[in-house]
Amino acid sequence: MRPCTSVMHLFGRWLRGCSRRSCNRIPRRLRKPLSYFRLLLKSLYFNSLTNSDVVVDSLFEPVFWMVDILTRWFGKVFVFLVVALTSSILFIAYFCLLPLVLHTYSPGWIIWHICYGHWILVMITFHYYKATSTSPGYPPKMKNDIPFVSVCKKCIIPKPARTHHCGICNTCILKMDHHCPWLNNCHFKHMDVEKQGVPVTGVGLLIGILPQESMTGKSYYHTPQPPYTFKDRLFHKSVIYMWVLTSTVAVALGGLTVWHAILISRGETSIERHINSKEARRMMKRGKVYKNPFNYGKLNNWKVFFGVEKKSHWLTRVLLPSGHVPYGDGLTWDIYPLKKDMMPV
Repeated sequence: MRPCTSVMHLFGRWLRGCSRRSCNRIPRRLRKPLSYFRLLLKSLYFNSLTNSDVVVDSLFEPVFWMVDILTRWFGKVFVFLVVALTSSILFIAYFCLLPLVLHTYSPGWIIWHICYGHWILVMITFHYYKATSTSPGYPPKMKNDIPFVSVCKKCIIPKPARTHHCGICNTCILKMDHHCPWLNNCHFKHMDVEKQGVPVTGVGLLIGILPQESMTGKSYYHTPQPPYTFKDRLFHKSVIYMWVLTSTVAVALGGLTVWHAILISRGETSIERHINSKEARRMMKRGKVYKNPFNYGKLNNWKVFFGVEKKSHWLTRVLLPSGHVPYGDGLTWDIYPLKKDMMPV
C-alpha cells in the first residue's frame, strides 16, 4: 500500500503545482469542482491509518449500497421460498411416501419414522417462526449509563460491546452475527417411455426400473406390464424433486452448521471472527498473543448459546421447542477469564 500512497502524494503535489501555475487560466466556474476533486483525493490518504481496505471500501461503496437494497427487498422473497419449498416437501412426504411406508415397513419402524419425522417438523417450524418474528435486539437510543465501546457513525448513538451496524436493516444490532436474507429479521427421461416387463412390488417405485431384457435378449416376463400412468410418472418426479432439494439443502446447511458450531465453541460471531483474526495478526507482530475476551470455554459457550441454566434445560430448551429469552441483556458482557463455571450445570 505504501507505493500506492506515494503515487497519490505525487499526484496531489502535481495537481497543486498545476493549480498554482494555471489558477488564473482556469474558468471561474470550474475552480470549485476542481477544488472539490482535490479534496476527495486528499481524503483517501488524509492520515496514516489509510490502508487497502479503506480504499477498496470507498471504491465499492456503490456496489455495497446496491447489494443492501436488493437484499432488503429479496428478504421477503427468500422467506416465501422457504415456506413454499418446505410445504412442497411435506405434501410429498404425506401423500406419496407415507402410504408406501405404511405398506412396507414393520410397525416398529413406522412408529420410529413418524415420531422422529414429526419431532423434526415441529422443531423446524417453531424455531424458524421464532427466528423470523423475534426482534434481533437494538441498543437504546436514549441517554443512559450503559458502558459503550464506540459511537456508530451512521446511527450516531453509543454502541455497546459486540454491537455492529447492519447496512440492510439500517440500524445497530446487539451481538450481530450477519444479516441472513433467508430469515429477513437431472431430468430423467426414462419415466416418459413406456416400459414393459416391469415387476411391481411394495418398493418398486422407489427402487427404480429393472432392465427390460437380459443380456441374451430374452424377456424376463411372459406377460407385458401395463405402461406407466400419469400418477406413476408424477410420483417418480415428486420423489426425484424431493431427493434433489433435500440433498442440496442438506449439503448447504450442513456446511453452515459445522462452521457456526466452530464459532459457537470459540465464543465469537462471524463478524468477530474477522475482527479477532486481524487483531491476532496485529498482536503477533508485537510478540503478543491475543485472546478473545468473550470466550468462556467450549462448554460454557454452548450453555450461553442454548440458554442452559440448570440440568432440566437440556430437555426443555434444547430437545423441545422453547421460546426462552437469550442469556444476558446483550448490552453488558462478562470478560474472560472466568475463574468459575458460569452455569454450574
